[in-house]
Amino acid sequence: MTGQPTLSGAAQGTSLEEPAVAELLALSGRALPLLREWVASDPGCGVARALLMLATGDHLDDTTLKEQLAIAHRDARGVGEWQASLVYGVFLHTHRQYRLTADHLVGHFARWPADETAGLMLGAFSSCGDDAYRARGDALVERQCALAGPDSWPWVGWLASTRAEQGEVREAHALAERALALYPRSGVAAHALAHAEHELGAGPASTDFLDQWLAGDPQAVQSRHLSWHAALQSIACGDFPDARRRADRALARTDVGMRAATNWRLLLVGQAPAGRSDPEQVRELLAAPGGMAEVFHTFSLALALAVEAATDDLHTLARRAATDVRPDYRDVLAPVIQALAEVTAGRPRAAVDLLNGLGEKAERIGGVRVEREIIQDTLARALVDAGEHDRAAALLRHRTTTRAHHAYEDLLLTPTASTAPAP
Repeated sequence: MTGQPTLSGAAQGTSLEEPAVAELLALSGRALPLLREWVASDPGCGVARALLMLATGDHLDDTTLKEQLAIAHRDARGVGEWQASLVYGVFLHTHRQYRLTADHLVGHFARWPADETAGLMLGAFSSCGDDAYRARGDALVERQCALAGPDSWPWVGWLASTRAEQGEVREAHALAERALALYPRSGVAAHALAHAEHELGAGPASTDFLDQWLAGDPQAVQSRHLSWHAALQSIACGDFPDARRRADRALARTDVGMRAATNWRLLLVGQAPAGRSDPEQVRELLAAPGGMAEVFHTFSLALALAVEAATDDLHTLARRAATDVRPDYRDVLAPVIQALAEVTAGRPRAAVDLLNGLGEKAERIGGVRVEREIIQDTLARALVDAGEHDRAAALLRHRTTTRAHHAYEDLLLTPTASTAPAP
């Protein structure tokens, strides 16, 4: 890692400091035990306590989280300004104050350029749900990576992720490979590579890499998500039994979004789905506080309903989104959900009209490129089923001509591949 202020403020950090931070930066399954051991051995280190909260905050009640971060900030202020600034950023991030976190990080990096530990909170920029903030975050990553230099595997990995989301696939691939050469256990780089290889249709080469990488750390933070990426590569190759096996083996009952995204892709090309979600669970998630707090989360739940051909539920959800005061819900999410309802009801022409009208606005559904692509899949399937094969082929031409493996896209363009998805 590049030079940065000492976390504990001592002349030399504890023996656990560097490995704990490195494992956290790598999104390793080894990070949490090391963080807990670090806090136990140095309870007065505010940064150690804050990083433990960053790693575990989603599983803590609000009172406990605030108490622990108050202690961390008090201890950090007694050591130095960098420590206090870092802990304050963690406080904002763990409380989902993403705009405030992003604004704070801009100032933090101005004072402490290329600070790798603060880079753990870079997701705040995209979590704002604002294109201006996302662009601001992309520019910040590019600048900080240049300042850190080509040997900083965390910053090279974060730049790889940025380039993948920007569609600069080959640069993303090269950057991810560079980061992995520097630090083979970098989870950020492995994830960026999976995104790039999805766009390239790498197929078995990608699944082989992911299998080997995950075998080295089965408890990695992203283990289920990377297994999902491997399932998508199997779908790309047309190996649907393998895709189902991977999804059923890796995805938990709570992974409703990834499970739905896998199954809807399978259904669109006339294939049997993997293990499914419980429709009642999906309804409960939608009705719970925060069930429609984020656009992409709501879209994922709608996909789960589509897999179950729950047309009436989809109509109800579409009407609810259409009356939402938030433009992304009203103008983007509502027509997408309505289109899913039309597909499940066997009315592809209506789905085409709804999705065609979105154009580039579909990006406002949230998520990342790999996840949003399923909207294009749905439109392609609806076009074919409505008898407009040429328009569907044009829609997917950039995929069928650039991906090494595209059996999935070929099936999307096959008129006899599927009928309306049904349970």
